[in-house]
Amino acid sequence: MDWLKIAKEYQNEYIEKTVKLLQIPTVLDRYDETNLEAPFGKNIRQALDFMLNVGKDDGFKTLDVDHYAGHIEMGEGDEVLGILGHLDVVPTGGFWTNPPFSATIIDGKIYARGSMDDKGPTMAAYIAMRMVKDQKIKLNKKVRLILGTDEESGMRGIIRYLQKQQMPDIGFAPDAEFPLIYGEKGIYSFDLVGVEENELIHSIEAGERYNVVPDQCKAVLKRDVKKEFMSYLENNGIKGSVEGNLYTIFGKNAHAAWPHLGINAIFLMNEFLRSVTKANFLEMIHDYFVFDTAGKKLGIDFFDEEMKDLTLNLAIISYQNNQVKIGSNIRYPKGYPFIENQSVVTAIGLKYGLKYVALHNSPPHYVSPSDPLVQTLYSTYQKYTNDYETPLLTIGGGTYARTLKKAVAFGPNLPGREDLAHQANEYLIIDDMILAAAIYAECIVKLAS
Repeated sequence: MDWLKIAKEYQNEYIEKTVKLLQIPTVLDRYDETNLEAPFGKNIRQALDFMLNVGKDDGFKTLDVDHYAGHIEMGEGDEVLGILGHLDVVPTGGFWTNPPFSATIIDGKIYARGSMDDKGPTMAAYIAMRMVKDQKIKLNKKVRLILGTDEESGMRGIIRYLQKQQMPDIGFAPDAEFPLIYGEKGIYSFDLVGVEENELIHSIEAGERYNVVPDQCKAVLKRDVKKEFMSYLENNGIKGSVEGNLYTIFGKNAHAAWPHLGINAIFLMNEFLRSVTKANFLEMIHDYFVFDTAGKKLGIDFFDEEMKDLTLNLAIISYQNNQVKIGSNIRYPKGYPFIENQSVVTAIGLKYGLKYVALHNSPPHYVSPSDPLVQTLYSTYQKYTNDYETPLLTIGGGTYARTLKKAVAFGPNLPGREDLAHQANEYLIIDDMILAAAIYAECIVKLAS
């Protein structure tokens, strides 16, 4: 069966539904477990309702799990194939040519926050299910498109779902790259906190999420250093602004899994502030973080043959009322000496009067490249792309695949395509999403029938 030919017949439907979904601004403002109707806010609840209603209208079984997550289901049997997508997105950030939730279509692309991470791919997986259902193919496993709501900020949605529903026996997450990702690095965040007075700095703020390279850093200063600031910007080719006592420096967003692709605004502001004042926390950032995305200054750099290098993202800085918080995120390969290196960072923080605070840790996820799940998905990708050269991958990003015992990240970004996830002007290519839908449809049939 030529699933690509069939998928092209669904292109208009894909565009229409994807645009509507992308126009819902599903950035998490605040998690409120006491809000039983919308624990992640009304917009994320709206997106979950939208997807479940789409599934219900098309004749699928649907389930809402406490408004934390839901699924769209077809097929029969005791075993479950899970397809794991998410509806939440990171903050917009950066400078957008078109409004980030306008879902503007230009030259076969749809521009919007979440277009590739992960609403567009999730809708491609839904269309794949539609295609299989419409062809009336008997499935001997249940197939569930699981819709998460909190992937970008803690995975509380999928955790609640798996507490209440059967864990899929196998699965894939359409939330990454083709041909297939069989290994994901561990993801760990930590803070360094303390108290320090400063004669110049009233406040500093940068960063909203641990998984994003901050593209702005703002400092409110107690005296006028505009002349020095403008000279610093000009001499270093940096963008910034001064409005009264508010000093702003601009960098470039990037995903924390690839921090070297961004320009960290905290680094830039830190180096300016060091030139006009003295502070222990500024020296600590300079000595152990500035312009280092591999953890070498901290002494925690690490390499694994399959998962490659550890990466480090200095994601957050907050200085308010003499209270300092410096938040970082690392992506570490299997084999990394986690406990030992926690002690290393703890000791460094203490040198500067800062306390180490451990936050969320998600260990590395790995499925053998020889596993039948991997081989089935990989061969289907090769069939529809004729790409027999691109090898299987491991990544520093984290997908819902890591929440299952046996699941991998599978597309839809094609080799060589630009990847603007977590960056300004994120977009999807419509033809690529239709190709992905065809690949996913055949994989559903192979894995579940």
